[in-house]
Amino acid sequence: MGRIAPATPQTHVELRGVTKRFGGTVALDRVDLAVRAGTVHALVGENGAGKSTAGKILAGVLTPDAGQVVLHGAETVFRSPRAALDRGITMVAQELSLVPSRSVLENVFLGIESRRGPFVRGGAERFAELVAECGIEADPDATVGRMPVAEQQNVEILRALARRAELIVMDEPTARLTSEQAVALRRTVRSLAERGVTVVYVSHFLDEVLAVADDVTILRDGRAIRSGPAAAETRRSLIEGIVGRAIEAAFPPRRPRELPAPVVLRVQGLSRAGSFEEVGFDVRAGEIVTLAGLVGSGRSEVLRCIFGRDRATAGSMTLAGEPHAPRSPRRAIRDGVAMVPESRKADGLLPRRSVRENVTLPHLGRFVAPGGFVRTGGERAAAGRVTEAVGLTGATIASAMAELSGGNQQKSLFARWLVGRPRLFLADEPTRGVDVGAKRGIYDVLAGLAGEGMAVLVVSSELEEVLGLAHRILVMRGGRLVGELDGAEATRTEVMELAFGAAA
Repeated sequence: MGRIAPATPQTHVELRGVTKRFGGTVALDRVDLAVRAGTVHALVGENGAGKSTAGKILAGVLTPDAGQVVLHGAETVFRSPRAALDRGITMVAQELSLVPSRSVLENVFLGIESRRGPFVRGGAERFAELVAECGIEADPDATVGRMPVAEQQNVEILRALARRAELIVMDEPTARLTSEQAVALRRTVRSLAERGVTVVYVSHFLDEVLAVADDVTILRDGRAIRSGPAAAETRRSLIEGIVGRAIEAAFPPRRPRELPAPVVLRVQGLSRAGSFEEVGFDVRAGEIVTLAGLVGSGRSEVLRCIFGRDRATAGSMTLAGEPHAPRSPRRAIRDGVAMVPESRKADGLLPRRSVRENVTLPHLGRFVAPGGFVRTGGERAAAGRVTEAVGLTGATIASAMAELSGGNQQKSLFARWLVGRPRLFLADEPTRGVDVGAKRGIYDVLAGLAGEGMAVLVVSSELEEVLGLAHRILVMRGGRLVGELDGAEATRTEVMELAFGAAA
């Protein structure tokens, strides 16, 4: 079971021998965990290791099948998140749970509104005090559904802080934030701990964990491997604990390009009103090009136009020398363009359907027999082949997509496009919400596609990813392409200077 930090009089909450099953899957297996009051306690591990499950049990979202939850030394049972909130515990979930049609202020105070008789009192003053206290800026009158995802994440955090909880579980709180916003959040988390608030911090970002946490627990396959001071860990020691072995390199070797290689995608003067303007670049066969820049710089919007999800208002594109102006993703797919979208949940998956159905969905025409019936044998064979190619682990093609870890869900999206043979592969934040072990698998897939002669265009907010994958780096700022760097020679500083405008 590994060494576990001992319970002390300072312990805020404990899990003692907690087990949680989902059908035949054991998510947590006799886990012991002690979280000290007024500290930041990080939970790290691969997707499916049990991190989020442990956090949800602490926050009353789930109840354990065996074992005890001990709060301030007394055994307790939370039957709901409301029951946990009544005892001073709340959660910032990985998937946002805001009301998109309501304002920021209404979302922040939803369920805890101040009342005078039957009337709800204005919360503007309370909101201003909250913002001043925690340092997270937001327009109280803005409609949440019209805000960028990163700003919605801030609203979710404000809502948790408004409840004055003594313990906050944060599940991947910076997954949707820029580097600068993540730094600001870490400052907020540290200030909470300094005021005596306990934070359980679930994160895939190991450097972030080492920067913010007092204590860290490593989970692997539902078991607690070890717990102890974060100061005693390094990135390498955490990785070895998480995956059970050393990973010598985070990225596959950058394969040399065979030049001159043919241009697969050419973008000239491309614009979309309100999103980006006058963007131009080429992507060649066998090349990985990354689009870097801050959130809102127009990176994802460029990919959406290439894939036919949005329409450009000016400019032109060619694909293998032929005009490319797709009116829909269906047309782009027919032309040989594939895309892994930024949000698996919103744009990528059918969670209740099987892996097989998700993987073959865009290619059903290949498997339809005369009479309109789907040849499931051929469909299963194709799905098996491509899921094996992307390294899908711990699941079968018959598994429901909702039962898969985030890493396997993402790999399934990659597998979807390998059923066919695209000429251009677009990937928007390809490893968002994916653990360190699964990330390397996805990087291997991208490098493999380029090695087979495919043109690959990647949008990423992770600088390590941008630098580790790319043959060339294109940097956007304010809707414009502001620079190009050689992937083998570029530095973090050069990319950030272009993204922020410091080099202008």
